[in-house]
Amino acid sequence: MGTRGIPANYGGFETFYENLGPGLAARGHGVFVYIRSHAVGRHNGQEYRGVRLVRMPSVRTKHLETISHTALSVLHGLAHRYDIVYICGVGNAPIAWVPRLVRARVVLNVDSADWKRTKWGRLATSYLRSTERLAARVADIIVADSQTIQRRYREEYGADAQFFPYGANVVESAGTGALDQFGLRSRGYFLWVGRLEPEARVEELIRAFMSIGSGDMKLVIVGDAPYSSRYRSAVMAMATPDVVFTGYQFGDAYKELGFHALAYIQTSPTSGTSPALLDQMASGGLVIARGTPTNLEVIGEAGIAYDPDDANDLADCLRRVTRDHQLAHRMRESARNRVTTVYSWDRIIDDYERLFKTMLRRPD
Repeated sequence: MGTRGIPANYGGFETFYENLGPGLAARGHGVFVYIRSHAVGRHNGQEYRGVRLVRMPSVRTKHLETISHTALSVLHGLAHRYDIVYICGVGNAPIAWVPRLVRARVVLNVDSADWKRTKWGRLATSYLRSTERLAARVADIIVADSQTIQRRYREEYGADAQFFPYGANVVESAGTGALDQFGLRSRGYFLWVGRLEPEARVEELIRAFMSIGSGDMKLVIVGDAPYSSRYRSAVMAMATPDVVFTGYQFGDAYKELGFHALAYIQTSPTSGTSPALLDQMASGGLVIARGTPTNLEVIGEAGIAYDPDDANDLADCLRRVTRDHQLAHRMRESARNRVTTVYSWDRIIDDYERLFKTMLRRPD
């Protein structure tokens, strides 16, 4: 519960559920994912890759959509007496205790410091900050997707947060249909993926790209802005024709754009682990990431980090890559090996299965 649902066509939580849910279902577990019908594209079935889909309505506004949908989901779930209820998003903490009324075990994935995002006003920021303090008291298990967040919850709130990272699937090959669609050539573009919101700092990347005189290289921006249309318009207005905006891309198109990129750039300074960053490492591309603690934790020695407070350093990294195309080739195996050993979905699903089994060892 707590996300837009699957098939994923929005963000990290949805991508996470699309891998965890079917992975558990394939091992014989009964898995239900609560979805918002308007948010899962054209999929109208009651099942997806072995997972049962439960549609619930929501109040479709920026501040109420998630909490209203989760509230209806947890109330609906009471009658089904699920063994474990997994809820994504710390903003759902005030209602995360409800499944415990029927003795369900509750896992709350707190993700990043969501209250720091500039899209929230003062009231929403205060609310999200307060839910962090509440999280430890309403859930049986708190899950953090990075060790940096795990330490913060332990140090600031005394919460015994558990570290369970996101995963990625190694890509060995990909077609070129998306490249043909957007007029791209393999290794002839930089890639950025995410939501076009102010905290993503996409404008810094566009300025850095335009400053390096990259010849026939292009910059591909994958994503959109459901609640930040003004920001999206601003970054599109500042871009030159060699900056290509594709909107949201999923499935084969997303895989193809990642596989054929010269390098992927991660600009966001927010504190959570980026599933897109993991995806691009799994695609075997060179990654250039803002040097935040969580990004450094993810890339290890398998990528390039730039000074988070120096936009000129980002431009220098782009120049370095355009002048030395072999750099991406040399780091490709390193990135894939890191995903395979640390961020493999099979390994992560193993860990979750062990956690859930442990949680259900309880006296009747």
